[in-house]
Amino acid sequence: MTDSPPRLEDWIGRRASKQDVIAPGPLAQFNAVLDYDGAAPGANASGPKSEVPSGGLWIYFHEHTRQSELGPDGHTARGGFMPPVQLPRRMFAGARETFLRPVHVGDEVTRNSEILSVVPKPGRSGKLVFVTVRHEYVANGLPAVVEEQEIVYREEAKKGVPAAAPPEAPSGARWSRTITPDPVLLFRYSAITFNAHRIHYDRTYCREVENYPGIIVHGTLTATYLMDLCRREQPGRRLATFNYRAVSPLFDTAPFSVHAKETDGGGWDMWAATAEGGLAMTAEATFSD
Repeated sequence: MTDSPPRLEDWIGRRASKQDVIAPGPLAQFNAVLDYDGAAPGANASGPKSEVPSGGLWIYFHEHTRQSELGPDGHTARGGFMPPVQLPRRMFAGARETFLRPVHVGDEVTRNSEILSVVPKPGRSGKLVFVTVRHEYVANGLPAVVEEQEIVYREEAKKGVPAAAPPEAPSGARWSRTITPDPVLLFRYSAITFNAHRIHYDRTYCREVENYPGIIVHGTLTATYLMDLCRREQPGRRLATFNYRAVSPLFDTAPFSVHAKETDGGGWDMWAATAEGGLAMTAEATFSD
């Protein structure tokens, strides 16, 4: 008699907590990856009590998984905190960020995590499973950032079947920046986030196993560049919310660009686009001041 496969819905409500100290070294590395020369807008790059910029908390709270406990794709083997979804491809689908108060270098921060939902869905490329994870970052006893991430698991791509073309990106941006995602950039971001997922650095694996044309830009890195556009163009303002959704993957085979324009309410509509003008990510940002 064989054991029944685990029920994914049993993971809903699962919780975990992790503590970290916001050390200055990783923050300096983060700013270097984003191509700042010394001090970034609004703060010393690594000095005492420097404020952690939006997206900076992703370089902390590493999962120190033993080498023997990694799966063949470089991720932690499933079935611990994350549900054991039996689909081979894992991608970052998007998130909703709420920034309640700043986090500073030297703060002791607790990240409380909970699985909110596990939802199977049919897709154009086959079966999908969406997992929503809520992270609450608590600094000095007070909630500082609340994040709801969506992770999508997918079937293997069929060889010889081209990926669907992305929709056309919007136009009319007021602010824009072009990024060249070469393997060095993607390696450095993988290193500071302790991300061993092979789609972000192993070209042979990307092409021969997951059938991608090149190394994939991290979804969180694309979102970070969008938030960083706010940081560069509005250095005196803090984000209040930032919601984003991945539309199509970006690769190291060509530059991509990030864009923003103001909305009637004072927020920003934002997007990332491929070199050909295809839509890669959408976002909406609001500011607290």
